[in-house]
Amino acid sequence: MIDVEDLVDLVRSYNPNSNAGLIRAAYGYGKAMHEGQFRSSGEPYFSHPVEVAWILGEQRMDDATIVTALLHDTIEDTKSTYGEITRRFGDEVAQLVDGVTKLTNLQLGSSETKQAENFRKLLMAMSKDLRVLLVKLADRQHNMRTIKHLPLEKQQRKARETMEIFAPLAGRMGMQHMREELEDLAFHVLNAEGRSSIIRRFLTLRSQTGDLIPKITDDIRQVLQKHGIEAEVAGREKKPYSIWRKMQEKKEGFSRLSDIYGFRIITADIEDCYRVLGAVHQNWAAVPGRFKDYISQPKSNGYRSIHTTVSGRDAKRVEIQIRTRQMHEVAEAGVAAHWSYKDGQRAENPFAVDPFKWLAALTERFESAEDHDDFLESVKLEMFSDQVFCFSPKGEVIKLPRGATPIDFAFAIHTRIGSACVGAKVDNIRVPLWTRLRNGQSVEIITAEGQRPQSTWMDIAVTGRAKSAIRRSLKAERREGSMRLGRELARVAFEQVGKTVSDKALETAARLLGLGDARELLAMLGDAELTGRQVTEALYPELQHDPEAETIDPDRAMVGLSVGQVGEPAKCCQPVPGERIVGITFRGRGVQVHSIDCDTLVDFDDQPDRWIDMHWSDGKHAAEHGTTLEITLANDAGVLGRICTLIGEQNANISDMQFTDKKPDYYKMLVDIQVRDVEHLHNVMTAVEADSGVAQIARHRKAPARD
Repeated sequence: MIDVEDLVDLVRSYNPNSNAGLIRAAYGYGKAMHEGQFRSSGEPYFSHPVEVAWILGEQRMDDATIVTALLHDTIEDTKSTYGEITRRFGDEVAQLVDGVTKLTNLQLGSSETKQAENFRKLLMAMSKDLRVLLVKLADRQHNMRTIKHLPLEKQQRKARETMEIFAPLAGRMGMQHMREELEDLAFHVLNAEGRSSIIRRFLTLRSQTGDLIPKITDDIRQVLQKHGIEAEVAGREKKPYSIWRKMQEKKEGFSRLSDIYGFRIITADIEDCYRVLGAVHQNWAAVPGRFKDYISQPKSNGYRSIHTTVSGRDAKRVEIQIRTRQMHEVAEAGVAAHWSYKDGQRAENPFAVDPFKWLAALTERFESAEDHDDFLESVKLEMFSDQVFCFSPKGEVIKLPRGATPIDFAFAIHTRIGSACVGAKVDNIRVPLWTRLRNGQSVEIITAEGQRPQSTWMDIAVTGRAKSAIRRSLKAERREGSMRLGRELARVAFEQVGKTVSDKALETAARLLGLGDARELLAMLGDAELTGRQVTEALYPELQHDPEAETIDPDRAMVGLSVGQVGEPAKCCQPVPGERIVGITFRGRGVQVHSIDCDTLVDFDDQPDRWIDMHWSDGKHAAEHGTTLEITLANDAGVLGRICTLIGEQNANISDMQFTDKKPDYYKMLVDIQVRDVEHLHNVMTAVEADSGVAQIARHRKAPARD
């Protein structure tokens, strides 16, 4: 176990003014509190808090953070209390220890807890003092280093939690070194064979080519010397998990992977960074599309560096990062650089991000989330994504995650702009909305009045902000549509029992059925979560027909015809049971039966003698009433098959189908189906519309034939 004097010496090495007495007191108190407790490895438990303090000491953290690390498990695991910590070590330390304790109790990765709510609590804890999270990350880092002593099931749970939550958090805070180690330690548990295979391939490569890192390092130094530039050069092999992830993303084998080596060039000032870039590109061919200037466009966590990939010795592609010493310190420590000390003083690094502003920016976009699942999705999307920087026509810089589309860009400007988006121009060229944006592009959003978010946008957008706004709009639109359809279904159901629907009747039915109000009742009717029969049964139980009644003969389905008259459903509107109908007589052609809202009826307004008042027979109808659906669907494999299956599952028969419009990305088609009644039709349409491949569905009404 690390001795207290060694810890004191480490802290004094970067902060000679450190309060050594406070650190010794915390060390002694923590050791006494944990006396008799042991880790799974058999070591004294207090060795763990000391290791956590050492990790934070290596990051040059302040005394309060070091002391918190030594005491971070005392409130939770010993008889120590918040009041005792306050009395001995002050309010600041007590609040930090209490914050770490609360984070530990969140169980962020547990499938048995509500992850989204715990993420919200995590951000709340961080908002009080970000050092709470720094201690927790160091705590997780040491636990992952010693994870082999835990049972296998617990190892896997901790590793998944680390990979999904703590590693991305470290990365989002700019602590890349910690993120890489956490990922690799978790990778070792979750896919030991995959990690071993990467290491074996590295060893094979070395045996074939020798160790290329010192050779390429010397090549770079010679180039810099030739151009009269003084700089530090260091090289390394990428971490196994980083290599594995690139192999999965690019679908390439190890031998074809380009950037398995990384080199850093650290200069004296920004001017030298660009001189180094010029020297490197003069001597080696730059790989197209692999240049990023994070000095002119820094990341939100303060990260600054120039990235370029070149074809170096033996045609091996190598990634080179160019930055100043101060930029390097922030790149290593991230947001934690705000608290780091140097020569006894808080380091005044001009590139260190204010942690409170950083945290405010992170949380601001999630405060308006309507439900916790949306919030969790947004948080994870934000944490896992690298950024691209695009420009508005006015020159405003918009930061977006990698893979973002014009839809994300539009919603990043304003929800109103995103909702009204109908197209986009990238660098003055019209592009599809699913185009992936790249760094430095200028994006112009084209809007139109009356436009609303489309369901297909959910597959195009990648940011949590855009997805949440689209989901809210679609939910509101679906609810309004469901209520309109629900009111029509209610009208039909009331007419079947000889009653007229009214707002008061609907409110009464909603109360009897235990629903909030009439709007909720109508929405449930429209969504097929409630039937019209259930509504009328609640209000008029004595008027209900026998649900077991036999199916009506199709020849007697319509009522109102005289003896000898034959009625045929009009092809223009294709009425089905449950809709109000009227007959129009034709000499020698019998009676055409139309739905009451059919446009054709306008032609007969001045011929009242040809109108016949009709209605559908009460009871259960056979599924033999034809109607046509117009469906717009994505041109993807399997979509058409799924639609046919969905219609069959609703016990509706497909009698014909034809394509009316074929485009590279979507098809339009007409599908003739046979249904029992309007409620059956609604169920079919609802089931089909719910499929992710369906953009739009509606009943097809043909243009009226003129007589």
